[in-house]
Amino acid sequence: MDIFEHLQSKFPEAEISLNGEDCNSQVLIVSKQFNGLTTLKRHKLVLGALKDHFKTGELHALSIITKSPSEMS
Repeated sequence: MDIFEHLQSKFPEAEISLNGEDCNSQVLIVSKQFNGLTTLKRHKLVLGALKDHFKTGELHALSIITKSPSEMS
C-alpha cells in the first residue's frame, strides 16, 4: 500500500494531497478529525499513521499541513 492509500485508510473522509519526492515531500490533510485539536496533536496523529513508513525508510522527511474543514473556508 502506498503512502497516499495508507493515509486515506486512516483518514477516510479526509481530502489529502501528497506532493513532491524524497526530502521535498509535503502532505496536506483536511479532516473533521482535526476539529478542536492543536497542530501538535494533529501532527502526532499523522506521524502515528505513518510510523511504519518511517521505520522502513520509505519516508524519511515530510512536511505536514493539517487543517479542519472550517479552516479551509
